[in-house]
Amino acid sequence: MSMILSASVVRVRDGLPLSASTDYDQSTGMQECRKYFKILSRKLSQLPDRCTMKTGQYNINFISSLGVSYMMLCTENYPSVLAFCFLDELQKEFITTYNMMKTNTAVRPYCFIEFDNFIQRTKQRYNNTRSLSTKMNLADMQTEIKLRPPYQISVSDLGSANGFAPLSVAEYRGTGKISAAPHQRLEPVTLPGIVSFVLSLLCGALNLIRGFHAIESLLQNEGEDFSYVIAFFLGTAACLYQCYLFVYYTGWRNAKSFLTFGLICLCNMYLYELRNLWQLFFHVTVGAFSTLQIRLRQPQGKSPDYNV
Repeated sequence: MSMILSASVVRVRDGLPLSASTDYDQSTGMQECRKYFKILSRKLSQLPDRCTMKTGQYNINFISSLGVSYMMLCTENYPSVLAFCFLDELQKEFITTYNMMKTNTAVRPYCFIEFDNFIQRTKQRYNNTRSLSTKMNLADMQTEIKLRPPYQISVSDLGSANGFAPLSVAEYRGTGKISAAPHQRLEPVTLPGIVSFVLSLLCGALNLIRGFHAIESLLQNEGEDFSYVIAFFLGTAACLYQCYLFVYYTGWRNAKSFLTFGLICLCNMYLYELRNLWQLFFHVTVGAFSTLQIRLRQPQGKSPDYNV
């Protein structure tokens, strides 16, 4: 008998389960599929937004949107178009019910467990295909699947069942590979962080403009010091690297930010004769402010029991 067996809602960035249907089947096959559910939950940030995985007599389908993934387990003969219509309906209801702020700040697993009621009702409707009445146009979904078919994940792509083996699947939307190592995500950007980012770009642009002016002056006057040009361009590079450190996680990130701030201070000390005190104060203050924001924006942590 073709039917939907289980469904869950998972946060993409860390695999935190937000809601799930109640499962009564404790068979060996279902237990194995639950393991794959957990592995896929940890890999969602590396996977395309629409995927299918065949596991013996069962299929796992999921879609991801706005940082949340909607996953379902069904029998192998359940129609693909109905499976993705089911997921699409879950997605629309969840987005309508909960805003992104709530999903991004959730800490405990299954904190939206009340959404289970909607999952169960929808699952019952889609399991009774003869009397299924839904607002979703099946023809439209069928066309969409044909134009953009779900990415096929094999069990071997996941590696061992413990969930720690790397993924190495071809990228869904284009050429290249999906990175085997999960990318470390940083905490959400704050308003002070955005301000520091913009000010760092501004300081970099000012240094770049002054650097080109210094080159022009050097070409016109042979006695000009070329080291000023180097100082301006080093200041530009330091400001841009601060922006990079604020946006992306790298190893020794805090140490690099302090070293970059030190370089900014050294460049401004060397350019003391070409800038007044207010200009020097502005550049050093922005560098210090950006360093502080880099320090405050730490990698996202996971709840100790996020994968319960």
